[in-house]
Amino acid sequence: MNKNELLSILKQVSSGNISPENAADKLTYTDLGFAKADTSRAIRQGINEVIYGEGKTAEQILEISKALYNDNSCIIITRLSRDKAEIISNHLTIEYDETARLATVGHIPKPNGKGKILICCAGTSDLYCAKESYLTCKALGNETQLLCDVGVAGIHRLLDNAELISSAKVIIAIAGMEGALASVIGGIASCPVIAVPTSVGY
Repeated sequence: MNKNELLSILKQVSSGNISPENAADKLTYTDLGFAKADTSRAIRQGINEVIYGEGKTAEQILEISKALYNDNSCIIITRLSRDKAEIISNHLTIEYDETARLATVGHIPKPNGKGKILICCAGTSDLYCAKESYLTCKALGNETQLLCDVGVAGIHRLLDNAELISSAKVIIAIAGMEGALASVIGGIASCPVIAVPTSVGY
C-alpha cells in the first residue's frame, strides 16, 4: 500500500463510506496462522516487508508473497533456493537470480533520481553477496551499478574506475580475504562507503 492508497482509505473514513474498524483492518497485518504478514509496512517504512526464504517452505513463502503483493508492489524474497523458486514460479510471476539466491515478485520501480549506488565486488567469490545487494537496491527503486572483480590485489582494476567511484552517491564495498577494498575506496570516494565482509578466503 502506498501513500495514495492510504489517503484514499482515510478519505473514505472521513466521508463515512467505510468504518474506522474496516480501515484498521487494511492498516494492520494478515494472520496466515504460521505467519503474520505485515501488509501495512510500506505505509510505515516506505518499503514492503522482505521475505527471508531460508527455513521456510515454498508453500509458506508463496502464501506470504500473496498476502503482501498488490499491483503497485515489489516483493523481495532472499536466501531462496532454486527448488523453492521453481515451485513458487508455478503460482506467481517471479524474477529469480540463482547466484544471489534472490527473487522479486511484481514490478521493479523506476529509479528515484536521487543518485547512483555503486556496488564494488572484490572477486568472483564475493559475487553472490554483490548480486544480492545489487538486486535489492534496484528493487527498492535505486539507480544501481555493479562493478565486479576490482579487489586490491590488482589495484589498477579499481583505479581504472576512479571516475565512476567519484560519481556515486553511495558505495557498497564487498570483499572477503583481508577486506581492504573498503578502505581503499574510502580514500578515493567522497560519498558514504558501506563495507560488507564476506565469509570467503583463507
